[in-house]
Amino acid sequence: MEQIKVGIIGCGMAWERLHYPAFQELQDKYRVVACCDVDFDKASKAAEMVSIGQEKAYQDYQTMVNQEELDAVDIIVPIPENFPISEDVAKMGVSVICEKPLATSLEEAEKYSHLADKYGIQIMIAENYRYNEENNIIRDLIREQRIGDVVYFISNKITDFTEDMLGNKFAAKEWRQHPDYPGGRILDSAIHNLAGIRHIFGSIESLHALGKPQDDDFNPYASTNINLKFKNGIVGQFSYFPSGKEMQRPLVGTRIFGTEGMIYLEESKAGIINIAYNDGTSEKISYQPKRGFYNELLNFYNSLTGQELISVPPQIEYGDLKTVLAVLESIKENKVVKVDKYDQYQPEESVYVFG
Repeated sequence: MEQIKVGIIGCGMAWERLHYPAFQELQDKYRVVACCDVDFDKASKAAEMVSIGQEKAYQDYQTMVNQEELDAVDIIVPIPENFPISEDVAKMGVSVICEKPLATSLEEAEKYSHLADKYGIQIMIAENYRYNEENNIIRDLIREQRIGDVVYFISNKITDFTEDMLGNKFAAKEWRQHPDYPGGRILDSAIHNLAGIRHIFGSIESLHALGKPQDDDFNPYASTNINLKFKNGIVGQFSYFPSGKEMQRPLVGTRIFGTEGMIYLEESKAGIINIAYNDGTSEKISYQPKRGFYNELLNFYNSLTGQELISVPPQIEYGDLKTVLAVLESIKENKVVKVDKYDQYQPEESVYVFG
């Protein structure tokens, strides 16, 4: 099968550490033919990484798209640039892979959701938590009622952003330390966890969130605690603490309680999903961590070649963004906020609906 010709827009850390390894693993399906970054040195380095000539390194993405024969672009830029760059590329008739979140407001997100149909292209939002093996396994376990009817869950995520700022990590980026978008780390990082939770349990009927305020620019709240009610009747609680450490093992992780047992995942990189049944038996399910980037690129390739639909189109990510904005509204107004109007879009269906 012919390789998909891709241009990269944004050749920083996320390209090098996350997307590039997945493209390398899928060289039989993709060929990176051009690289672009506002920092030309980064574009030049990326071109060297994929063994293309320096004439294929660009500083302006519109020039790259106009001059190169591209089947798709992979957009890996700071959050506020996701929608405007995607819109520009869509107008030029090129299909899009775009990092999450798709936009910084619901108005932009709704416009984004119409780009594919309007310009006759395909768009995938690269929300890797919806493609991670562990979240797909857990979703299937629940659908199979492996632990009976699910009653509730708890999920906990703790990171130390202030420490990570000092290292060679994503937190060291200026645009993350002083974000020009709502919610700071909640929109940039916690959206992953919320997307994974939505992937497992489906549409959210309503939520109520509380936040402990802090003065740091990177996040308005030292801790955010969210109570969630899903349309299928499941309730749960997600806590996000980007300003501290969890020093004791095992971690709180994600614990899902059913009428016949429970599912426990310590963290996404654990490699093991634990199931403990009420009759005293247990089992462990192994998975390969960090496969989301590979799986999403494989899904996009299969969609462009007519083998399957895109699992995470903009309409899905619209709901993830709406959840984050509902969290921020709930904290600010100290009230319960409605989230999804409809049942979540499933990729095997032909009709898209907004969350």
